[in-house]
Amino acid sequence: MSAPNANKPNEGIVGQIGNSIANAANYVSETVQGNSAEASKEANKQQAKGNVPGQDSIGDRVSGALGAAGDKMDQTKHEGAAEANKRSV
Repeated sequence: MSAPNANKPNEGIVGQIGNSIANAANYVSETVQGNSAEASKEANKQQAKGNVPGQDSIGDRVSGALGAAGDKMDQTKHEGAAEANKRSV
């Protein structure tokens, strides 16, 4: 998770531009990671429902449910970091 670079009053215009560029790059990175976590979550939800051929045993379904929960936490974390970076641009 990338924390936004806060603009410091003594940095001058060059420092502020650098921070804005870094924040924009971090925003893109966090957005991509959040989208990836969301896709993984959806795949794990299907496994938890028993909708994945060859992975429909109780153990596979429990594993899918746990994976979906972990992916949701990752998704939320990345979305929050992306929003913080977006606001700091």
